[in-house]
Amino acid sequence: MLGLVVDGQKFLIANIDGKFYAMRSVCNHMGGPLEKGILEGSVVTCPLHGSKWEVTTGKLVRFVRQLPPEPTYEIEVVGDRLFIEI
Repeated sequence: MLGLVVDGQKFLIANIDGKFYAMRSVCNHMGGPLEKGILEGSVVTCPLHGSKWEVTTGKLVRFVRQLPPEPTYEIEVVGDRLFIEI
């Protein structure tokens, strides 16, 4: 996993089985930095309170309370560069 800031927005980039995925990297519960969480398979765990997000879809898998999904973004790989479609 990698955290990036692009145009003031924080993103989480994850390589899952050779495919790259991007989602917003700020947990919408308490603002936790998801890039500092733990990635298991395709699920990232927020380091602040343990909510779990499916990186490929942005959907909440396990939560402290009901939260809306995080937005996800398409990634295009060109050579050794990644482009996030915002």
